[in-house]
Amino acid sequence: MDTIETFIEKFTEAVDFQEPVELTADTELLTLPEWDSLAALGVIVMCDMEYSKTITGNDLVKCVVLNDIYKLTS
Repeated sequence: MDTIETFIEKFTEAVDFQEPVELTADTELLTLPEWDSLAALGVIVMCDMEYSKTITGNDLVKCVVLNDIYKLTS
């Protein structure tokens, strides 16, 4: 399993932020400027490809901070 730091790097690539954003495990998803349905789809694909974990939009709706998504990959 990746560390949270490696997960954050992959998350950053999956969301494809237009401007640099500082992310931590406690970053609230709704505060992210690019957090929308397209970003969520990118994260779903990332979890499938990188971690062989199937997550859904309903799973992501329940996530408040970045660490919540990280926990879904373990």
